[in-house]
Amino acid sequence: MRTRIIGVVLACTVVGALAACQPADDAKSGGGATASGSAGAGKGGGPTAHEKKTVPDFVGMGLQSAQDTAQEQGFYALTSHDALGRDRNQILDRDWKVCSQSVQAGTSSAVDTELDFGAVKLDETCPKKDEKAPSVAGGRMPDFAGRSVKAARGALDAGTSITVKDASADDRWVLVESNWQVCTQSPAAGTTLNGQQVAFTAVKFGESCP
Repeated sequence: MRTRIIGVVLACTVVGALAACQPADDAKSGGGATASGSAGAGKGGGPTAHEKKTVPDFVGMGLQSAQDTAQEQGFYALTSHDALGRDRNQILDRDWKVCSQSVQAGTSSAVDTELDFGAVKLDETCPKKDEKAPSVAGGRMPDFAGRSVKAARGALDAGTSITVKDASADDRWVLVESNWQVCTQSPAAGTTLNGQQVAFTAVKFGESCP
């Protein structure tokens, strides 16, 4: 009788162990199916990074329309810049039009290629070629005359002390610096920059320097 009881207990223990293990096996099986399904969904999605598409001609299109068209073709790495070199941000894309594109129209390019649009506002004329932002070369002060105050500030070291004053007699605040052009500068162009203060006078674009 004692032998029988021990046998029953052992049998129950084995069965219990198998039952306890079974959910773990099921979980493993379920996890594998989920991972496989997820991977399959990724393969069935949009174009792969190495897939090539023909780059459309975006010049003359509104910036928003150009971006929409690019995405329809599978190009999602998109950026834009101010073609006039004023360093303005394209906040409302519908207010800008495309003047240039970094990848020539008709080129077959991988869809992960970055497309950069040079743009101006709708009421502005596209330049013959994009105006490059000014930069400091050889540690000397560039000639910033006619360039936007924002672009001039961006070209100088971030730690530079800069003052900007209205060149007109109106003594206006220079708030949106991309809308103001440099009239005079100190130090003069060509001066070695060694951390000295920089001073600009400026007027709004469309106005004449006094």
